[in-house]
Amino acid sequence: MVLLAQTPANPTGPEFGKASPLGLVIVLILLAGTALLIRSMNRHIKKLPATFEPEHPEPDQEADEGTEHGVSERETERNGSPPRAG
Repeated sequence: MVLLAQTPANPTGPEFGKASPLGLVIVLILLAGTALLIRSMNRHIKKLPATFEPEHPEPDQEADEGTEHGVSERETERNGSPPRAG
């Protein structure tokens, strides 16, 4: 307990608060990397379409309206016979 009372609460001295130049280099590299990632992300976002809705949703709608999995009306029309059960 005597040692705790003798040490000052705030560290002081000639080396306190100084950072090495290596720290500055690391921070600058991280900032440059972040800037490059943001620029790349913006380029990719600009290439995305305004909407992801398909231009011709009819085949998707046929599957959503209760048809058999993997069978659509167009396949029935091509074959001329109804799809087999099973």
